[in-house]
Amino acid sequence: MRVDAHQHFWRLADREGQWPPASLAAIHRDFGPHDLAPLLQATGVEATVLVQSLPSVADTHWMLSVAAETPWVLGVVGWVDFKAPDAAEQIETLARNPLLKGLRPMLQDLPDNDWIADRACDAAAEAMQRHGLVFDALVLPRQLRGLRRFASRHPGLSIVIDHAAKPFIASGDVEPWFADMTTLAALPNVHCKVSGLLTEAGERRDAGALQPYVQALWVIFGPGRLLWGSDWPVLNLAGDYAGWWQLAHELAQRLYPSPQPDDLRALFGGNAARLYHLEPC
Repeated sequence: MRVDAHQHFWRLADREGQWPPASLAAIHRDFGPHDLAPLLQATGVEATVLVQSLPSVADTHWMLSVAAETPWVLGVVGWVDFKAPDAAEQIETLARNPLLKGLRPMLQDLPDNDWIADRACDAAAEAMQRHGLVFDALVLPRQLRGLRRFASRHPGLSIVIDHAAKPFIASGDVEPWFADMTTLAALPNVHCKVSGLLTEAGERRDAGALQPYVQALWVIFGPGRLLWGSDWPVLNLAGDYAGWWQLAHELAQRLYPSPQPDDLRALFGGNAARLYHLEPC
C-alpha cells in the first residue's frame, strides 16, 4: 500500500490569526479531501495520514470527523497540550476513536529548545504509549538534543521526526544537524519522515540539493525507519504533489547502498502502515 504519511487539511474560518498569512497566496484557502483526491489518483497513492496544523483539540475532533468520511484517510495525528494538568485524561478520551494514530505538539513554534524534555510532559507521553499512539516531533535542528532526552526517557513510545527536523538545505549546512540526528537514530524507537524538504531548499529545489540530506537519513535510519510524506498543501509553496512524488523516487534511486524493491515499498508506504497501525477500509 502506497501511503502519504504527512498531509494536512484546513479551513481558513478556523484559523483567524493563525498561519498561513494571506501573503502566502498558494496556500491561503481551504483545503479538503476533494482537493487532494485527484493528486492521489494521479500518483497511485492509496492512503494518507492527516496531520494537525493547529494547536487545538477542536481541530483534532474536526480532522477525525473528516477522516471518518474519507475512506483513504486511514489515520489522524492530532494535538493535545502536553503540559495541561489533564493531558493524560484528554488523550484517554481521544484515543477511544480508532482513527487517532498519533499526537503532535507544535514544538518548532516554541522558543524553549528543551520544552519537550521537561518531565511535565511525561504523563502525556505515558498515556500515548498505553494506547499505542505515535509521537510526531515537529522540531527544528536546535531542538534535537531536547528531543533526544525525551526519547531516551520513553523507549516504548514510537517517535517520528517530521520533515527530517528541517535541515538547512538552502545554505548547504549539514552539521550539527547530522550529528544530532545520528544520536537520535541510535534509539530504535525513533523514525523519520522524508517530507517537507523542498520548502527548506531555497531556490535550488532539485535532486542535487536534497541528495546529501536524504542520503544521510538513509545511512543513519536505514530503510526500515523512513516514511515518505508530501506535507501537502504546504508543499505548494515550493512545488507540486506529482513533482515531489517523482523527485522522491529519483532521490531513492540515487541512494547508496542501492535500495531493494522491498526497501522502496517500505519507504513509500509499508513503514507508515506499520508505524501508525493503518488498516485499509
